[in-house]
Amino acid sequence: MTLERTLSTGLAELDQLLRGLVAGDNVVWRVDRVEDYRAFVVPYCQYGADSGRKVVYFRYARHAPLLEAEMFNGNVERYDLDPGIGFEPFLDAVHTIIEKTPRGAYYVFDSLSNLAATWYSDQMLCNFFMLTCPYLYDRGDLAYFAVMRDSHSNEAVMPIRETAQVMIDVYQRNNGIYLRPVKTQQRFSPNMHTLHQWRDGTFAPISESYTITEILRYAPPSAVGCAVIPLDVWNKTFLQAQELLLGPAEGLASEEANELFERLLRMVISRDARVLDLARAFLNLEDLLDIGRRIIGTGMIGGKAVGMLLAQAILKQRGGERWQKLLEGHDSFYIGSDVFYTYLVRNGCWWIRRRQKMAEDFLDGAEQIRRRIITGVFPREVEDELARMMDYFGCSPIIVRSSSLLEDNFGNSFAGKYESVFCANQGSFQQRMEDFKSAVRTVYASAMSEQALAYRKCHGLLDREEQMGLLVQRVSGLQRSDLFAPDIAGVGFSFNPYVWHEDIDPRAGLLRLVFGLGTRAVNRSDDDYTRIIALNAPLQTPESGRASGRKYAQRKVDLLDLSANHLVTMDFPQVVKRTWDAAERPWKLFSARDAELEREMRGQGLASQSPVFISFEKLIRDTSFVEDMRAGLKTLQSAYDYPVDIEFTVNFLSEREYRINIVQCRPLQVKGDAVSVAPPEDIPEERIVMRSSGPVIGQPRSDVVDRFIFVSPETYGQLPIQKRHQVARIIGELTHSEAIRRHPHTMLLGPGRWGTASPDLGVPVSFAEIETISTLCEIVAMREDLVPDVSLGTHFFSELVEMDMLYLALFPDKEDTLLSRRFFQESTNHLTHVLSHAALFEDVIRLLHIEDIAPGAKARLYADPMKQQTLCFIEAR
Repeated sequence: MTLERTLSTGLAELDQLLRGLVAGDNVVWRVDRVEDYRAFVVPYCQYGADSGRKVVYFRYARHAPLLEAEMFNGNVERYDLDPGIGFEPFLDAVHTIIEKTPRGAYYVFDSLSNLAATWYSDQMLCNFFMLTCPYLYDRGDLAYFAVMRDSHSNEAVMPIRETAQVMIDVYQRNNGIYLRPVKTQQRFSPNMHTLHQWRDGTFAPISESYTITEILRYAPPSAVGCAVIPLDVWNKTFLQAQELLLGPAEGLASEEANELFERLLRMVISRDARVLDLARAFLNLEDLLDIGRRIIGTGMIGGKAVGMLLAQAILKQRGGERWQKLLEGHDSFYIGSDVFYTYLVRNGCWWIRRRQKMAEDFLDGAEQIRRRIITGVFPREVEDELARMMDYFGCSPIIVRSSSLLEDNFGNSFAGKYESVFCANQGSFQQRMEDFKSAVRTVYASAMSEQALAYRKCHGLLDREEQMGLLVQRVSGLQRSDLFAPDIAGVGFSFNPYVWHEDIDPRAGLLRLVFGLGTRAVNRSDDDYTRIIALNAPLQTPESGRASGRKYAQRKVDLLDLSANHLVTMDFPQVVKRTWDAAERPWKLFSARDAELEREMRGQGLASQSPVFISFEKLIRDTSFVEDMRAGLKTLQSAYDYPVDIEFTVNFLSEREYRINIVQCRPLQVKGDAVSVAPPEDIPEERIVMRSSGPVIGQPRSDVVDRFIFVSPETYGQLPIQKRHQVARIIGELTHSEAIRRHPHTMLLGPGRWGTASPDLGVPVSFAEIETISTLCEIVAMREDLVPDVSLGTHFFSELVEMDMLYLALFPDKEDTLLSRRFFQESTNHLTHVLSHAALFEDVIRLLHIEDIAPGAKARLYADPMKQQTLCFIEAR
C-alpha cells in the first residue's frame, strides 16, 4: 500500500516518527489514563476535519467524552451507542454506521476497555476489534482505538496487536509523556521502536538505560509469562467472589456482596428478568463461584444449563428430605457462549452469518458456514482448557448439549433445533479429545441448520443475539457388560395436555418413559412406542382396551456401546442376552414375561429364548416412583409459577431405592385458558367433513377452516420411497405458498405419522415445512399395527404446542369415525393452480376449498381435548 502524504496524525513530530499514516491504518494506543489517549485524539481529529474528511466519533464508554460537540466547527459526527444491548447488536450498529460513511474517513473509538467491562469478557473485546479493524483497513479508513494497560489478559492483547497496523505504548512519568511504537506495519527506521519523550514539539529518542528503566519498570510486560499474570474483568470478578466467601461471614451480607452477586448473575446466568428472579431466589454466591470453576472460556452458560441448575436447586431447597435423598448430583462443565462467537470469528464465519439476519435470504450461506464450522480450529487457550476438562472425566461417557442464550426460556424452547451429541469417550486421550471436539463442532454447526434458522425466523428471532453455550454432562447411568445407559429415562410435564380418559387430572402431570437412554423419549421413534403415564392414573394408558401391553411396548433400546465407542440402538432381547443379571439389577421392575408368546413357542416345540418385553407395570405398582415424580414436578411448577417440562434419568440401587437426575428443566409452553364449546346437535351426515374420537392434543377449538390439504392414503401407499420424499417437499412448498399464508386456518390430513423419518410409516416432512398450518391430522391407514404417536414429550410435540397447532388422529375403521369421501376425493383439486410443477402428484395431494361446495360455504371445526372428540362440518348458511 502506498504512503499517503495527505493523511496525518495531526502532529508533525508524530508523523515524522511513524513516517506518516497509511490508508487503512488502525492505531491502538495502550495507555494508563484516558487523558493520555485524548492528547493524541484531538490533533488527529482536527487534521481530519480541516482536510475535509468525515470525522466519526463512537461514544459508548463511561469515561469523559474525548471530543465535545462544539469542537472543529461541529464537523464531527458523534454516535452515542450502548454496548449493554449485547455484542452482536452493538457490532451491527457500528458497522452499519461505517457502511453509510464515505471511504477515507477518520474514526475515533472510546476506550475499548469499557467494552470488556460491559461484556465481562476480554475475548469479546478482542472479537470486536478483530471484526472491525480489518473492515476499516479494507475500506482505506483511519481509526484510533485505546486499551488500558494491564487491564486485559494476554489472550486479548496479543490478537489485537497482531491485527492492528500500528500499536503505541504511552506512559506519563514525572509530568512528562513518553511514547514507544510497539508495532508499525510497512514502515521502519532504526530508532522507530525505541522509547521517545514528547517535548518541545518533538519526539526525542531516549538511549540512556537508567532513564528507560525508570520509565518502564512500573509497567511490567503483559506479553511475557509472569508469575502474576494480568487479570481481566472476568477473572477479577470471580476472584472477588472467592475472597468474600473465604472471608468473615458478615461480608456475605454486605452491599458489596450483593452487587457482586448481581454482576455474576448477568455474567453467567441470564439477562432475562424472569430467569434472574428465579436465580436470585434459588442460587447463591457460592453456586455462581462453582460455575466459575467449571466454565471454559467466558460468557453465559445458556438456557439449558441454567434450567438444569435451577431445577436441582429448587428440589434441594423445596423438595424436602425425600428429594434431597433422591437427587443424583452433577459435576457438569460449561463452555461459555463467548467461545462460540470467538470460534466463528477465528474461522471466517462471521460475515456470512450476518447475512442470515435478512429475512428474505436467511438461508444464504448457511451450508458454507456449517462446512467451515465442522472443519474449524479452536484457539489454543480453549484447547488447553478442554484438555483439562477431559482429564477430569477420564473415560466416563459424556454428552455435549446445546445451551444457547435463547434456548429453554419463557416463550421459546428451541426443542430439537440444536444438536446434542453423546461421546462414549473410549480410547486414547488423543482420540477422546478429537471425538469431543468433533461433538462440539457438530453442536455449533446445528446453530446454522435450516431447521434452527427457520424456527428463529418463524418466531421473529433472526435479529436477536443468539450465542451458543454448551453443557457438558457426565452421562447418567451404569455399565452392564460393555453397554452403558441409565435404567430408565424420560420426559415429564407438570401439566398434562393430553387427557384421554375422564379419570385423568391434567394438573397432576404426565411422564413419557423409556428403558435406556432418553433419546427415544424426546425423538419420535417411528415404529416403536414409549410408555405414557398420567400421574394421577398411571395404569390408565392411551392404548387401554386396544390390545395387549406387549403390542404397544417399547421394542428398541438406545445405549452407548463402549467397545464400539458410539451410540447404538438394539432390540430389547439383544440387550437382555448381553447384559441380563437378575441378581445384580432390578430387571423385573422394567420387564414382564410374555406368557402368550411362551405358550405359542412351546406349542411349536421351540425353546423360549427371551420371553420378556419392556413393561413398567411393576415399577408403577411396587415403588413410589410415580408419587415422587408427581411431587417433584409440582414443586418445580410452584417455583417457576409456570408449568414445566423436564428431562430425567433414574438409576436403581435396589428394587426400591433409586436416584433421579434432572438433566433439563424449562417452561412448558402450554395455553390453558380456552373453554370448550359444544358443537350443534343433529348435524346431517352429508354436511360432515370429518368426525373423530381419537387422540386430540391442543386447545379447545371452534374455528373456521379455510383450506384443506389432503394426502390420499390409498395413492400415497402405492408410491415408491423416493416419490414419498418428493410428496413431503411439495407439501412444504404448498404450506409456505402465498395461497396458504393468506388463509391461516388450514387443516393438513395424511396417512401415518407426520414428520416420520421412515416414509413407509407416514409423510417425512420436517416441522419447518408444515409450521404454517393450524390443524394436523394423522389418518391411521399405513399399517394395522401402527397406532398414532401423540408425541408427548418429543421435540415434535414441543413445536406443536409453541405454534398452538391442533393435533388429532383419525381411525377410519372405528364405528364413530367419518371422513367424507365426497368432499376429499371428489372436490376440485387446486394444487396445480398454486404449484404448476406438482401436476404429477395431483392424485396424491389435494388442495381443497370448502367454498367449491357452494358459494360462501364455511367449514367449522370443533375440537374438545377433554372429551377427545373432533367434528368438522359445513355450516348452514
